Amino acid sequence: MELEGIHHVTCITGDAPGNVAFYTGVLGLRLVKKTVNQDDPTVYHLFYADEQGSAGADITFFEYPGARRGRAGTGMVHRVTFRVASEEALDFWETRLGEHGARAAREGARLRFDDPEGLGLELVVSEAPDEPLVARHPEIPADVALQGFDGVRAFAAGAEPSRALLEEVLGFRPTGDAAWELRGQERGGLYAYDPPPESGPGVPGAGTVHHVAWSSTMEDHADWQRRVTEAGMHATPVIDRFWFRSVYFREPSGVLFELATLGPGFGIDEDPDHLGEALILPPAFEHLRSKIEPVLTPLPDPRVAWA
Repeated sequence: MELEGIHHVTCITGDAPGNVAFYTGVLGLRLVKKTVNQDDPTVYHLFYADEQGSAGADITFFEYPGARRGRAGTGMVHRVTFRVASEEALDFWETRLGEHGARAAREGARLRFDDPEGLGLELVVSEAPDEPLVARHPEIPADVALQGFDGVRAFAAGAEPSRALLEEVLGFRPTGDAAWELRGQERGGLYAYDPPPESGPGVPGAGTVHHVAWSSTMEDHADWQRRVTEAGMHATPVIDRFWFRSVYFREPSGVLFELATLGPGFGIDEDPDHLGEALILPPAFEHLRSKIEPVLTPLPDPRVAWA
């Protein structure tokens, strides 16, 4: 069995309208699903990705309106890295981010910046063989657009507690003392640890990562659940999220992992040409629509203005 790199990264926002404006309007991703947190349907779950809503490009957010800013600490992902194609793409993004008030720091083939709520983001020139996962945007040429995830970095006191799980159970390949690549037949993703910050323990909240999900085939998913359980992880049963199936557990350093299936996908209940335009509820929640819609923050379709 092989896992196919990063499936999605889920984060927290306290401002859904501002979140949509930044990730679609500034970064040029496509809002591919506007739905609710299935564990708390009173809050949004917003999914941004490439034009097709592909796993590997999918950064998602739970909205808790007015949530205070969080702070990444031990056992939390603190930086999410996207791929771009060239140094010229970094030039484009350094200028574009500055024009939109986001301060960016260039270091070689990397460009680091924060989203409006302090979530650490990074762009890196990548030579990975994976298919570029690109969304359309009228202000962003395709050759400089974001191309999907390169990896994530987490805070941990050391790599050793997690090494056996990552390498022997999940199939991560070491690329350094505290860094790995997880690569399948189609895609790969990087995972690394940095020393914990001196600011103290992490505080979940707006601008922090909730979990990182790794991609599994539908056929292998139940076997992965058994495998991580037998390795001593307290994994959940397989949970049907309608657009994919999920298994959750905390790896030994404390980071919340999910194993998510490559399918059925976001086109199962929406026309692919109109992803993200309407509030979509999984069938199990549809009977609650009249109660759910009034408590959600009104959000416009971010592509209406393109017309």
